[in-house]
Order: sequence, then structure tokens, then C-alpha cells
Amino acid sequence: MCNLKAKKNRLAKRDESFKASVNEVCARLRLLLEESVQKNLTENMLFSGGVDTSILATVASKFVHLRGFTCAFEIALAPDIKYAKLMAKRLRIKHFIHYFNEDKIFEVLPEVVKALDSFDPMEVRNSVTAMIGLKFAKDNGATSIMTGDAADELFAGYHIFLRLKKEKLSEELRKMWNVMTFSSIPLGKSIGIEVKIPYLDPDFKSFAMDLDPQYKIQREEGQVWGKWILRKAYEDVLPEEIAWRDKNPIEVGSGTTILPSFFNKRIPDSEFKEKKRKYLESDKVIIRDKEQLVYYEAYRSVLGVPHPTDPKGRRCPQCNSNVPENATVCRTCGAYPITPNGSTITAESYANKQKPFQRNSNGVHGSKL
Repeated sequence: MCNLKAKKNRLAKRDESFKASVNEVCARLRLLLEESVQKNLTENMLFSGGVDTSILATVASKFVHLRGFTCAFEIALAPDIKYAKLMAKRLRIKHFIHYFNEDKIFEVLPEVVKALDSFDPMEVRNSVTAMIGLKFAKDNGATSIMTGDAADELFAGYHIFLRLKKEKLSEELRKMWNVMTFSSIPLGKSIGIEVKIPYLDPDFKSFAMDLDPQYKIQREEGQVWGKWILRKAYEDVLPEEIAWRDKNPIEVGSGTTILPSFFNKRIPDSEFKEKKRKYLESDKVIIRDKEQLVYYEAYRSVLGVPHPTDPKGRRCPQCNSNVPENATVCRTCGAYPITPNGSTITAESYANKQKPFQRNSNGVHGSKL
């Protein structure tokens, strides 16, 4: 009985100590992020209404009359619209919403694949919305714009992290940090709009990287959450449905997640089989599905057939582009995983791998509205 009581006392003290440290970490996080936002301040933001952009908007709106730009595929369900509207009203942000159609997607595709040097379906599917949003903002007078990029990478926001133990989580985060890039930067550069990313400010980035993983993944109200400390730091100023909104990639939030089925219906099976055979024979490129076929033809039209820039370097077995020695994913075509012996999964297996966040720890570009 005494041992049980002593154990309860130790657990209570540990909980009290953790709560005190959480308060300290939250205070430090808010201070550094406010400094970062001021250093990267602009009146414009790509705005999804997710926790990351909502936090930035909350901070930035204290210093400027913020304008938020939200985009959605007009024929799809796009949950970002609901949440972005909620936060825009709450913060009195001037909110611009753009519903784009399939013509707009085909219009920006060549620009997207050229800027990213990629026809990876997962990458292009997310980046199409980002490019449309950047151009929409520029058409409305923006010359610079903030994004919520990097919060998921720094604070373990992706679902694949939730089941990892502390040591493995630290290892996987370090791997991601070594290779993470964000498509909004080259996309913005390609159209002449400066992209500012407050979460990547050196001081804030260092703070996040040095933070004990126990603050990044925690259980709250019976559920395990990524970006836990970021949510806790601002839960008193954000609506509950925003602070504890589940993580969605751009494709889900904007509706471009339907593009695979959209292209499957649009392209006849006979046409796909013929073009798949043609590009394998003429270009030595393996086309995995109809969506990738569309992106590859856009890529081919603006950049030509993919080829190794270093003939002696390691090559992707599906498109012949060079890949780093330790890479498990090809940034050009999205082949995954590339094994040490140069093989990749089959087209059928690839379809089963196409889950949100499945490949982020392998260095796939990220971007966020």
C-alpha cells in the first residue's frame, strides 16, 4: 500500500514538473515565433485555415492588415474553405477565395513541372494548388507572401510520426531535416513573388530542432497528436476546431486529391497502354498510372526526356534521372522505394503506397497553403 502511494506521488510530481516545463516551452515558442513573423512580415498569406497558417495569421494580424488567399478545386470537396473562412472572420482578415477548374490545372502544369523539375504525382498534385494560389495572390497585387511551410517537419506533424517511440522519432526527424525542401520557394521564384517562411527563421528553426520530442508528440483528450506543443502554445487564442484540427495535406484541403480518379476517367485505357509502351520504348521511362502520364507529358514538353547529368552517378530505375546515393525516392518521377540494388516497387504496389505523408521522411518536397 505504501509502495503504491509512493508511486502515485512520484507520478504526480512528474506530471506537475512536465506541466511547468510545458508552460515555459510555450512561452519561449510564442516569443520566438512572434520575432520570426516580424522578420518575415508581409501583408499576404497563402491561407488554409490549418493550425500552422492560423497561428501565423494570428500573430501577423497584430502588425499588418493581413490578406489571406485560399484556393480550391471547384468540383471537389475542399475543407480548407470552411476553416479559412472561420479564421478570416475571427481575425478580420481580407479573405480572397479562388475556385479553380480543370482548365486552370492544365494551364499551370507546365510551369509547375518546370519549376520543380519533377513529374512525381504526389508532388505535382500538391504543388498545383500552391502555384495557383501564388499566381492568384500576384494577380491581386502581392509581391511577397507568407506560407506555413516547415511546421509539420519541425514539430512532427505528419501521421507517420505518431506511432514512433522517442528515439526513433528523433532519428526520423533528423533524416527529414537533412533533406527537406519546400516547393513554394521555387514556384514563387519562377513567377516573381517572394515566399517568406517564418517557421524556417534560423532562431525559431534551431529552437524547434533542439526541442525534446516529448513536446512534439503527446496524447490529448485520448488522442495522440503531432505538433502538440505548437497547438498547446496557441490553444487559448485559436478556436478549438482549428487548434485541434487534424493534419491534411494540400491535396485533401484543396480538393486536388481527386485528380487520380479524375484522370482515370478522362484517359481511355487503350490510350494509356499505348502511351505507356511508347514512352518506355522511346524514353526508357516507366509510367505508373494515368495521372503520372499527364504530368510526364507536360514535363517532356518543357524539359525534354529525363536523363542523368552525371553518367557515372546512381540512376533512378524508372526514369534514369540521377538520384543521391542514399536516396530512397526519386525527386524527378517519385519512384519509391529505390533500393540499394536499384530496384523499385511495382506499379501495383506503388498505388498502395500513395498515402498522405508516406514519403516525407524520404525527402519529398513539401508545401502548404
